Amino acid sequence: MPLDPIVKMICDQANASEAPPVHSLSPVDARTSYEALRPTTTQELARVEDITIAGAQGPLRARLYAPRDDASLPVVLYLHGGGWVIGSIETHDSLCQLLAKSSGCCVISLDYRLAPEHKFPAAPEDVYAALVDLQARAAELGVDGSRLAVAGDSAGGNLSAAVAIMCRDRGGPALAMQGLIYPVTNYSFDTNSYRDNAEGYLLTTETMRWFWDHYLSDAADGANPLASPLKAADVSGVAPAYIITAEYDPLRDEGDAYAAKLAAAGVAVTHRPYDGMVHEFVRFNDFIPQGKQAVVDLGAALRKAFEPA
Repeated sequence: MPLDPIVKMICDQANASEAPPVHSLSPVDARTSYEALRPTTTQELARVEDITIAGAQGPLRARLYAPRDDASLPVVLYLHGGGWVIGSIETHDSLCQLLAKSSGCCVISLDYRLAPEHKFPAAPEDVYAALVDLQARAAELGVDGSRLAVAGDSAGGNLSAAVAIMCRDRGGPALAMQGLIYPVTNYSFDTNSYRDNAEGYLLTTETMRWFWDHYLSDAADGANPLASPLKAADVSGVAPAYIITAEYDPLRDEGDAYAAKLAAAGVAVTHRPYDGMVHEFVRFNDFIPQGKQAVVDLGAALRKAFEPA
């Protein structure tokens, strides 16, 4: 279908802007630029607290969002997008607040280590270490460590898929669900969606190449299933998945392909393609109605995933 009118206006403004493209910037300057665009809508929550969680090589900053003060709340570890290079708990604060409100879960947003200072596999190892730490310290944090899920957008969706594989292969922690919002799943640029949506729709093919170049030490690392979950030989036994894709997104086809791969392996999958949308539409849910609905629907899926069998 045609580009959504609100999204088209955003894309037109971005395309007319004289701001330099992300791929022309240094990682530090790209982070500064991305931070300046963060949404600021807030929700009424019982607890919003900055905490520290153990990463693979030391403590990491995180933010806890609880819709009510209740130690029985399940936990969703949220992983922000930004190509593993940019983004933070600040850029995704608004999204995480809405997800906590709509899911009824405690959402914990993690500032995993970024590339190129910390290349693959630093980020997925941080996420796995954080899950283990969350489970061990659940009582201290006032949450239910026996009920865990992961979710994330773009690179955060990639990390969510990767850690679901890690949890299966390392004997836990058990995950109730993996929520993948327009995830990166493959180190490849040869899909129709990469060709059709190469530029003009916020995320560009050139920017994705820039992200991957900073994230990987070597192109050979792109074949590792923790970098490219779509390349995994076997995805059976991973957590049930809820996958969101956007029509005008370079990453659309690899998200579709990962949903199909999981389903073929017997994994329970809900795949929600959003017509007329672009990459980032979920993060800008304060003025893109479908973005807000996507977060609310993901929240409902998380709530259902934690219901007693």
